[in-house]
Amino acid sequence: MRALAALVVILFLAGILASQMLYTVDMTQQAVVTEFGKPVGSITEPGLHYKKPFIQKVTYFDKWLLAWDGDPNQIPTLDKKYIFVDTFARWKITEPLKFFQSVRDVDTAQGRLDDIIDSAVRNQITQYNLIEAVRSTNRTMFIELMEGAAGEQAAATDTIKTGREKITELIQDEASALLPQYGIELVDVRIKRILYEEDVLKKVYDRMIAERKRMAEQHRSEGEAEKAEILGKKERELKTISSEAYRESQEIKGKADAEATRVYAEAYNKDPEFYSFLNTLEAYTESLREKTTVVLSTDSDFFKYLKDISAEEKK
Repeated sequence: MRALAALVVILFLAGILASQMLYTVDMTQQAVVTEFGKPVGSITEPGLHYKKPFIQKVTYFDKWLLAWDGDPNQIPTLDKKYIFVDTFARWKITEPLKFFQSVRDVDTAQGRLDDIIDSAVRNQITQYNLIEAVRSTNRTMFIELMEGAAGEQAAATDTIKTGREKITELIQDEASALLPQYGIELVDVRIKRILYEEDVLKKVYDRMIAERKRMAEQHRSEGEAEKAEILGKKERELKTISSEAYRESQEIKGKADAEATRVYAEAYNKDPEFYSFLNTLEAYTESLREKTTVVLSTDSDFFKYLKDISAEEKK
């Protein structure tokens, strides 16, 4: 019984000793081995590793990318415009031993990154005008196209020589040069957003409002021009249609008059006396109304048929 208890104790002590001697490093990790608080080595390869029991300790660090998110800093541009620049970055620990010796842990490293990256951002932004920090290319904007000559003048004045993308690269280069001493590699830096100061923001809004008003006025003037063109086209088409219709009506009327003249001529040729009689009766109907007084000679041809009728009645 005592032998079994002793065996259990020995196995227990062996387990404790093994846990103190052996440790594993995951593929997503890297480690620093310290002896009495002083670093004596680093492990970057995953697997099972050995350390001196009880006197050595293992500190683990992540291998993957780590995030840094800065606070918006108020920075003056070269043309004296105050803006708030908000940046973020991605970094990783490349030399765990140097990292442990210089900054000890991730929280301290984040504070060091605050100082280095914020300083690089300030140094670069202050060397360029506001337009350089906002835009990356000289691509003609829609507003500039609408503004015409004014837009061309603005585009010529605000020519981009460096641009936001290049400034971001310069920020990364400046900050990266100071980080290898801490065992850190700065993988990427980006400007998240740029916020204008209140007076600058008001000027930006005023300019945007003015641009939109110019665009609206441009649209209205183009609409009026198109309206005038459409109305003019309509008037021309109406005149064309009316003249064509008048021409056709005159042709039809002329044909009708010609046909009527032909019919009258045929009727006259068949019985001139009867045709003359009918015409005279129509003249009587049109000219002799109630209370109409006509003074004519009795020898007038106008009363020829009336005289004949009177003569017949006397017989």
